Amino acid sequence: MKRNVLLAMAVAIAGLGVIGLTWAQDDEGPTSSLKFVVVRDTDGKPVRNAEVVLHPVKRKGKQDKGELDLKTDADGKTSMDGVPYGPLRVQVLAPHFQTFGEDYEVDKPELEITVKLKHPGGQYSVYDNHAEDKKPQ
Repeated sequence: MKRNVLLAMAVAIAGLGVIGLTWAQDDEGPTSSLKFVVVRDTDGKPVRNAEVVLHPVKRKGKQDKGELDLKTDADGKTSMDGVPYGPLRVQVLAPHFQTFGEDYEVDKPELEITVKLKHPGGQYSVYDNHAEDKKPQ
């Protein structure tokens, strides 16, 4: 059973490498090595198992086909080699945090991106104000 699990993990990792290589070969231009660090904005502690999703972006800012999903390790880090130069949309998702999204210009051989995730803000309701008005004085 352990052997089957290890084999499945190896196939999945190899598949991600092939997807990355295919993505990089589509452009046939210079490529970059991207490093991501995902931390909490409140205390700077790493966020483990955050999903970092990379989307290529077309010239007019529209998201192109294809994406690549990465997961952060225990130190909140993940990386990807062979990312073609050009615009890139990065989304980071993690339970109990607000979703992060931002566009970056990949224009260097190496690029490190630090993402500070925020906890969700308080929710507001129009009904809360009415409840205050009805309290006995």
